[in-house]
Amino acid sequence: MVRVNQTSSVSEFILLGLSSWTEDQTPLFVLFLTIYLVTIIGNLLIILAICSDPQLQTPMYFFLSFLSFTDICFTTNTVPKMLVDFLSEKKTISYAGCLTQMYFLYAVGNTDSYLLAAMAFDRYVAICDPFHYVTTMSHCRCVLLLAFSCSFFHIHSLLHILLLNRLTFCDSNIIHHFICNINPVLKLSCSSTFVNELVIKTEGSFFLVTPFLFIALSYARILVTVLKIPSAAGKRKAFSTCGSHLTVVTLFYGSIFYVYLQPLSTYTLRDRVTSVVYTVLSSLLNPFIYSLRNKDLKQGLRKLMGRRQF
Repeated sequence: MVRVNQTSSVSEFILLGLSSWTEDQTPLFVLFLTIYLVTIIGNLLIILAICSDPQLQTPMYFFLSFLSFTDICFTTNTVPKMLVDFLSEKKTISYAGCLTQMYFLYAVGNTDSYLLAAMAFDRYVAICDPFHYVTTMSHCRCVLLLAFSCSFFHIHSLLHILLLNRLTFCDSNIIHHFICNINPVLKLSCSSTFVNELVIKTEGSFFLVTPFLFIALSYARILVTVLKIPSAAGKRKAFSTCGSHLTVVTLFYGSIFYVYLQPLSTYTLRDRVTSVVYTVLSSLLNPFIYSLRNKDLKQGLRKLMGRRQF
């Protein structure tokens, strides 16, 4: 998929990982293997529960099932390579492999971002315009929103990969990260990265900030509507349908904004650790956040587990 840059003398990169200490590698392997397995099982259970329970056949759970699927893809794109590197003395990744990992990192990550925006829109319509909910959130419209989230951002991801592929890497090939992230890779280039940084700060920021602003605007309107509800019970019920989603949004966007909306020259080890939150931990925590705070989904999971035991 990705053409190797013939102007570069670098054919592979070395990923430093989370720690360079030998004694840390086995504990980190066990930790991230456990996280990976729990992430896969948890998100699969969410998908199976939604697909098997007729009461969960609503737009909100339709988007949630695909969010769980993208979380599986997102984690699988990064963690298996990390696990191999924990047990390897030479933590290398080919030039093409690095760009391919980066491509899917941003394509799937942006899909996650816009799925969260679609879920915010669903909550906005459900609370602020409930009488038109069925027509506004029709199955056809949900499928179109999903198709847009899953396809359009591959073009966005491809743009950054093509711009990166034109750079020359002729000195160090050591990436100070556990994955092929764009900022630490750009720091290795011995050619000008001005265009790459400009596109990241403009086009990249637009695609990152736009869904966040949409989510923030949706919840501002939701807050105004909920505050007008006279009964305390009604307010609690309205907020309870949004709590899980807001928690996931805060976790996802908080770590991403911290890492990407800063100058390339300030990229440090702390940013590498923060990247674990949105590449690994958010996918792990999402099933727990939604299942623990959502009665309908908990009931669906109980039905699923009961059916499996039977």
